[in-house]
Amino acid sequence: MLLAAIAAVAVVALTTGSPRVTYKDVGFAVGENGRAGVDFEVTKDARDTAQCAVQALSENFAVVGWSVVTIGPTGPEDGPDGGRTTAHRTDLRTDSPAVSGGVESCWILEEAPQQA
Repeated sequence: MLLAAIAAVAVVALTTGSPRVTYKDVGFAVGENGRAGVDFEVTKDARDTAQCAVQALSENFAVVGWSVVTIGPTGPEDGPDGGRTTAHRTDLRTDSPAVSGGVESCWILEEAPQQA
């Protein structure tokens, strides 16, 4: 009985303890002609495809640029940990001057069900 309870707790901890995708903002640069660049890292299972919402913000924290970036499956050569963590840069067109930017969120794209 005790062994079954320990196994159940372990399964719950492993399946809910860590997200399937994480991100880390690395850098931001103001470009010319209403552009801004955002550098970030994404950690996910190398076989998964993720999407990240990336934004540029004005000095009063209004969103002045926004894009969704798709990060497909990766190989062992794509990152230091077998392709799980990869570096990305996206350029955003901004509506007014941006002073900061970063990833707002990331999610895993689920595979569409196969039709018979």
